[in-house]
Amino acid sequence: MSTQASMYATMNVCWRTACGGDWSSGLNALLSLQRCLRTAPSWVRGRSAAAKHAPGSDAAEKPRLRAIDLARAVQREKAKSQAAEAPKDAMSPQQRRVSELKQFSQQLQHVHPNVLAKHLHRGVLYQDQDLVVINKPYGVPVRDDSGAISISSVLPVISIMMEGRKARSGSQLLPCVGLEKETTGALLLARSEEAAEHVLSLHRNNQVHKKFWVVTVGVPVPSEGVIDIPIIERQVSGPQPHYKMALSPVYKMNDAGNGVTKVRSHRQANSAVTKYRVLDSSSGCSLVELQPFTGVKNQMRVHMAFALGCPILGDHKYSHWSKLAPQKLPERVLAKLGLEQSKARHVPLHLHSRQLILPGTSEGDISVFCPLPKYFTQTLKRLHLILDDEKYK
Repeated sequence: MSTQASMYATMNVCWRTACGGDWSSGLNALLSLQRCLRTAPSWVRGRSAAAKHAPGSDAAEKPRLRAIDLARAVQREKAKSQAAEAPKDAMSPQQRRVSELKQFSQQLQHVHPNVLAKHLHRGVLYQDQDLVVINKPYGVPVRDDSGAISISSVLPVISIMMEGRKARSGSQLLPCVGLEKETTGALLLARSEEAAEHVLSLHRNNQVHKKFWVVTVGVPVPSEGVIDIPIIERQVSGPQPHYKMALSPVYKMNDAGNGVTKVRSHRQANSAVTKYRVLDSSSGCSLVELQPFTGVKNQMRVHMAFALGCPILGDHKYSHWSKLAPQKLPERVLAKLGLEQSKARHVPLHLHSRQLILPGTSEGDISVFCPLPKYFTQTLKRLHLILDDEKYK
């Protein structure tokens, strides 16, 4: 058997030996193994040369490659790579915190489509013959016309994973009610165009109820209510001209300052209604439940930032009006989060689709709860905000 063939024949043994039987570290071992295979000819030749000069050796006979030799080479490569990396203990608390936020919020944004599909398939929250509810991760858009990875781009793969060999030629999954790129949580999919049309009809008639959980910077006053202020898109001038959604109130203070006067609504403004309820507050922040009754772009973010003056944590777009800059956080909040203001740009948007309710069969409505992402639960713990699932259902 040739040296190369022998090396490939012993790959499985090497992998087990190098990883100590831990298959979860197989990817790192494989990368080390690839590096080892590229450098193998040099140390194989070294052994051959030594064999030629050894007393009683047969120069014509090539040494056989043993699995243990290749495994030890993999372990040496692994040790070198680990030594090159900065140990986690040597990182400052600030660096560790930023590393955690990046890990939790960016881990699925640049993966292979099949990896994303497998992750979404494992995160299926509900399914029947017409509908599927999945757990949407942070930073992955539902649709992306530029060709980048998105939820829609991997739905055919998820459909095959769910139906397996029973998959019909026309089987498909279609997004019904979308979520913004930075929003996490329950995402509703239909298994046919007829089911999608039915859900859209229910949505137009306000029969699809969605509840979101957000962490706000500030405490809304009053603690619960309904925000009914239209929203319009406006251009923001300045060094960085850009567009933002803004409030377009139909009432303004009268000249005397003791009442309001109704004004003519802007023809391009969209009606926007959001119900809110403070679930808990601590450390200058709040855990708030939002229930939008309309579907205007960025509606909840605009209502919280500009109507209540309590922007959502991690909302770097609507925490300022006249500029594009990371969210300015109070010193008290930064201390609780373990960050400095210069690193605030790494804080992800804390906007999560917590519950989805829509009319079901005679057995009752369909109600699906979605668990919080890890970075969200960590923030709640750091800010001492109480998470009681049973209390808030």
